[in-house]
Amino acid sequence: MNAQQAHSRDALPIDRHRLWDSLMELATIGATPKGGVCRLALTDLDKTARDRFRLWCEAAGCRITIDRMGNIFARRAGADDSLPPVMTGSHLDTQPTGGRFDGNYGVMAGLEVIRTLNDLNIQTRRPIEVVVWTNEEGSRFAPAMVASGVFAGVFSLEYGLNAKDSDGKTLGAELQRIGYAGEAPVGGRPVAAFFEAHIEQGPILEAEGNTIGIVEGVQGIRWYEVTVIGQDAHAGPTPMQVRQDALLGAAHMVAAVNRLGLGHPPHGRATVGKLNVSPNSTNVIPGKVEFTVDLRHPDARVLATMHDALETELARIARESRLTLDLEQIWYSPPVTFDTGCVAAVKGAAARFGLPSQPMVSGAGHDAVYVSRVAPTAMIFVPCKDGISHNEIEDAHPDDLAAGCAVLYEALLERANAPEPAR
Repeated sequence: MNAQQAHSRDALPIDRHRLWDSLMELATIGATPKGGVCRLALTDLDKTARDRFRLWCEAAGCRITIDRMGNIFARRAGADDSLPPVMTGSHLDTQPTGGRFDGNYGVMAGLEVIRTLNDLNIQTRRPIEVVVWTNEEGSRFAPAMVASGVFAGVFSLEYGLNAKDSDGKTLGAELQRIGYAGEAPVGGRPVAAFFEAHIEQGPILEAEGNTIGIVEGVQGIRWYEVTVIGQDAHAGPTPMQVRQDALLGAAHMVAAVNRLGLGHPPHGRATVGKLNVSPNSTNVIPGKVEFTVDLRHPDARVLATMHDALETELARIARESRLTLDLEQIWYSPPVTFDTGCVAAVKGAAARFGLPSQPMVSGAGHDAVYVSRVAPTAMIFVPCKDGISHNEIEDAHPDDLAAGCAVLYEALLERANAPEPAR
């Protein structure tokens, strides 16, 4: 960082210490021994974090609304409060071994923008809302981003409320239990713009020495559930050549998934993240294996090619191994291109503060993906240490977090004061 960049950071309008302190206080709720956070959606810890957010927002003069999916909207009134709001925000739920910044940073950055506007006694033309989206991670209730999906009309309200966790508890029942089953309709109202600030969750910004990622779009994602059926049998008496080993076949399939990602550089991604073996006994040949597949690419045509290749290759392995295969796609999020005006607002804000930046495509899904279907949308990335996230050692530098928040402040202010578009 040169002297000019250091000076520009010193001139940021937001209170970097207040932002950091809020993030660290939030991180105490569900803190793990390795310095991370475990705060699954709609658990008691999630309730505590939501309650804390509400208290902070009410202290900042915001009006709180909660919709039927449990999404929380903290509204700072505009000079013309009848105009559609400019929104920002992210999520408070984490992975089981999550970090302090994924999702949480976007929420706290939005709150810091509102606190800064209050400090400077600035009234925006449009209202500004900070939103907490329910169950973004999808680690308790699948699929991910389900509540923002209902807001955008991608999923029905019934589908969202009936999502179940591994214990059979529904999302709707858990909302009721923790007191966050709101009465407001989900979506169906105009939004002037939506900006989401987030750690990059990858190594590119850090490697390039840049502070701000100007996110122009998001990779497409396909999720699959795979079941491989063979024949469980005793490990001792059963000859190798006659076995129908479901785990062996699944192992070949996992390797094939990895080759699929490697075969579509530089943006192709292919991952097996979960695997269950049955009967899971030392001296029994596995007769059933269940696993997941996650495919990603920013080009819908390439992602479709990867899908076809997955079907073909897994079917070949099953046939040659004398196994039965069930491959089901359970979720598809198409590639997203963000609004050019919102992207330009982020780019301009970074330039005004003299912050080094670069255009990017997000490799991870975010609530902004679904919100982009109903509102002009963009994202702001800041670096995270070694590109690591969804991990207890996830880390980010306070100066980078402050810089991203300042860019968010400028972008929100620009859109909140913009004239109404010509009809």
